[in-house]
Parts: sequence; structure tokens; C-alpha cells
Amino acid sequence: MSVTLQKRVTVETMKMASGKTAARHKMAYFGEIEVGTPGQKFVVVYDTGSGNLLIPGSSCDDSACSKHHRFDSEKSPTFKELNCDGKDLQGGKSTDQLTITFGTGHISGRCVQDQICTGSLCTTGTFLAATEESDQPFASFSFDGVLGLGRDVLAQGPKFSLMARMVQNRLLAEPLFSVFLSDSESETSEITFGEVKHDHMASELFWVPVAKKSGYWEVQIQDITFNDKNQNICKDCRVAVDTGTSELAGPTSIMEKLREKLNVDVDCKGYDKLPKLGFRIGTHVLNLSPKDYVQRSESGSSCSMAMMNLDVPPPKGPLFVFGIPFLQKFFTVYDHANDRVGFATAKHKGAILEEEKTVLVSLDEEQAEDDSIDAGDDMGPATE
Repeated sequence: MSVTLQKRVTVETMKMASGKTAARHKMAYFGEIEVGTPGQKFVVVYDTGSGNLLIPGSSCDDSACSKHHRFDSEKSPTFKELNCDGKDLQGGKSTDQLTITFGTGHISGRCVQDQICTGSLCTTGTFLAATEESDQPFASFSFDGVLGLGRDVLAQGPKFSLMARMVQNRLLAEPLFSVFLSDSESETSEITFGEVKHDHMASELFWVPVAKKSGYWEVQIQDITFNDKNQNICKDCRVAVDTGTSELAGPTSIMEKLREKLNVDVDCKGYDKLPKLGFRIGTHVLNLSPKDYVQRSESGSSCSMAMMNLDVPPPKGPLFVFGIPFLQKFFTVYDHANDRVGFATAKHKGAILEEEKTVLVSLDEEQAEDDSIDAGDDMGPATE
């Protein structure tokens, strides 16, 4: 079963170190769900970087809530109140609430239960009906809420996890979901539950085990590469694959080294000579072209790296994040039962076959071990 995802791009103006201004494009992909009986429609981000369903509740009068659809529990006879900590209700009413903090804002609300339908798949689940949402960033969002698809441990509890409920109710042919994101209006972006859609693959799928029990879909990478050559920038780093992040992100110390080595000119000089930026996972290199990791103005007169600093504190960090630019390049599969992520080159309409072949490169074992370079050894490998 597949859910169509719509793309939304917002443009932010940022001031660069040179004094120039540059436009930064932030993307989000979202689709519909229905909550309650009968179903009330909401537009949500299908987010592999979080674990809970968050939607505005009818009692939330904040600007961020009033600009979006709000869940009206009085219109649903299947609605139930719950305590977030699992304790019994007092007088049939909940006595606590949950606050979830994001990088630039927060949401507080009540834990409630009702029917949740994703396409034709319906389960009874627990979610957060917001009573308060900070203006930043939620008031500017064109979607109503967030549907978390992180691993079970990232959810507030088992009944909060969409995939856990689908697997328990035996709704899926296979206990997994796959994501295809397109940057073109001529293709349909979608998330598919219970199936690997091979039509979206331009290469064989390879699987990587999840690296830790943080709850993120995170994998180990051996190094960062330029034109398939190891750079000794990021030895044994961890990367979270996150459909809810609009850019590529990483620890400040490593991002500074990466910016220094790439040396992207603000006036776009030498743009055509920039290397393929790759991430080596075992004997595979997953490559991004300059147009994927550099934001270039329409006139071609200004350039900035489409990457941001993100310092996730221990124990969940430090951590890189593969956001939307990566996910437009690669078709990904999330195996709930076996804790692994699958990668394949995404098959896009009009893509040139030779270009597709350079996106995901397979190295032999000897090449993977010995392909490091001497230049940059003065920096030494990054440590966590």
C-alpha cells in the first residue's frame, strides 16, 4: 500500500560570511492520514527521524495550531483519553501531558487514543493531541503535524509506533516500508508499506544493519570520499537516515573540515570542478553530485553548501543526518523486523544511465581498505 507524498519548498534568505546574501531552499514531503471515526483528515510529514504522531488538538489556540487542521475529539465516538505515563485515569480524565522539544521549538499535548488510518491501513493507536505549539517553526509549516516512523524505541510507547501496530495487527505483507522522493513534478513521490517497490530502483538493493539502539535509522559509515577516494575526515561515523530533515547535517568539527576541503567558492568559481561527495559504507560508496550538496542561485552567481551543523549530544550523538538531498538520490527501505536499512540508486525519469552508474559505486575489499589518500593526513581522522 502506497501513500502519495507532496513536496513543498520554502526559501529562506541567509547572510554569508562574505557579506553576500544567498537563498536557502528547504524542502519537506508530506501526505494525508485520517484520525478518528469518521476520519478527520490531516497532512503530515512522514518522518523517519521521530517516533510519535503529533497533530494539533481542538483545545490548542496558539497561532501555530489555529493555522492548521485541529483534531476534534467530540466528533469521534472511538476517542479515548490516556495518561502519557500509562497510569490509570482519575475521574475518566488524563492528569498529565507530554512535551516534545525540537531543534527550534516545542509541542506539548495530551496523550490520546483513536483510530489512525494511513491510506487503507487502519489501526487503533496512541498519539499526541497538541494543546500548545511554539510559533517557531510550526506556524510557518504548510502541513498539520508529524507522523513518526522511527524505530520502536524512539516512540513514547509501543502503541505510539505506527509500524509496531501494523506488524502486530498483521496488516503488512512484509514488516517494512520504503521511500521514494523525486525532485521532479513529472514523478510521484511515495512511501510504501509492506513492500519494496523495485520499479523505483536503478541498482541492486544492499542492506546495512542499524548501528545503535538510539531509535534512529542509523548506519555506520567508514569515511567520506571525494570522487570515490577516502578523505580521512570521518572514520567510523554514524549517520541517521531522516526523511524529516531538509538538508544534509553533521557535527560542527567534521563539517568545518569538509567545508575546508571542498572549498566551495561563494561566487561559484570552479563549480564544474567540484568532486562527487560520497559516503563509504563497507564496500559501497553512495555519491552526491555538486548540484546535490551545493545550493546555487538561478543566475549561477552565488553558491553555498547545502549542509548544516548539527551537534547531537551523547548518547544519541554525535551523528550525521542524511536528509532530503540524499533521499532524492537513493531509494531507501526500512526493515522493522530485522533492524536494517536498504539502499539502492533511485530510478528517476529521464536520468542518464551513465550518471546513475556513478551514484552507487561498489569497491572490492582491497580497494575499500587501501583507497585512502595522503593529502589531508595532517588533519588526522575525526574522532567521536
